[in-house]
Amino acid sequence: MRAVRGQTAMAVLAVCGMLALSACQNGDDPAAAPDAQPTATAPAAPTATAAVPAPSKTGAAPKPSATATPAGKKPPAPAPPPAPSCGADHRMPVSPDTIAVQRYTPEGGMTSLVVQHGTYGCPGRFEPSGPWTYIPISEKAKITATAPILDSSTVTGRPISTSELTGWLDTHPDQGLPFHYHLDPAGVVDTLDEIYVK
Repeated sequence: MRAVRGQTAMAVLAVCGMLALSACQNGDDPAAAPDAQPTATAPAAPTATAAVPAPSKTGAAPKPSATATPAGKKPPAPAPPPAPSCGADHRMPVSPDTIAVQRYTPEGGMTSLVVQHGTYGCPGRFEPSGPWTYIPISEKAKITATAPILDSSTVTGRPISTSELTGWLDTHPDQGLPFHYHLDPAGVVDTLDEIYVK
């Protein structure tokens, strides 16, 4: 009887030893076992912070122009160009229809004016230049005159005759008064209008 109990006790101890050895090899922690299967734990959710692209240099909003006009307002009127300074560099080309009358001559059986062509200088006065030339004038030419040929207060052209003009030139030679003129088909002055000069 004692022998049977002893064998039973030995068998129990052997089973316990095998269980203990098995427990030591596998360990109590399932994660520490080499053959342990991965747990079904869900992976951590990604963060919701999305990468923000850097602003493009070429896509930057354009800056408002300094000359932009607010809505509902008219743009300011442009400033007038500066007046040219006086001087020979600002003279206009030779005027084709303006002459400075210096004298007259009856030679050749016809009255001719002794004149100079020229340019408009600064501040807008006619400036005779170049050689003196002769232009015949009709005795029936339509002539208008102002001061100083007429009274000093006359600023609007008034008609005078060719003889009145030559009479004034006799006593006032080389004055160089400016006139607009026109030639007929024969090259004779048929219209002569004095330009008023202050």
